[in-house]
Amino acid sequence: MTSMIRRFALTLALTTGAAFAATGQDGTPMSAAEFEAYTTGKTLYFNAGGVSYGVEEYREGRKVRWSFLDGRCKEGQWYSEGEQICFVYEDGTGPQCWTFFRGNGGLRAHFMGDPAGSELYEAQQTDEPMSCMGPDVGV
Repeated sequence: MTSMIRRFALTLALTTGAAFAATGQDGTPMSAAEFEAYTTGKTLYFNAGGVSYGVEEYREGRKVRWSFLDGRCKEGQWYSEGEQICFVYEDGTGPQCWTFFRGNGGLRAHFMGDPAGSELYEAQQTDEPMSCMGPDVGV
């Protein structure tokens, strides 16, 4: 029974490792040109650890609109800095830089300012614009 469990664990590890590599997990970071070509005109929904995290709309001229899925949106823009894609939003929180990778399941992003290595991954994409509430709606 124990050898059967070991064989199963080994098979699972090898299969998971192959899937991990196939999705670009060990791949090269996307360049700014690759990121721009992939995202412009799209709205991408991101998850973190299996939980919905946020949505970002990518527009022409490297303009973006972000929301934590609460209906409140922040306008911003992105720029490249080395292998990182950095975002600056109207709220003045400063640049937030990520390294993006493209895999079979879409984008994966690694946050550069978090020692724990926060990662987001693309859960859904659409070409529909985001829905944002106006300022102080319902107040």
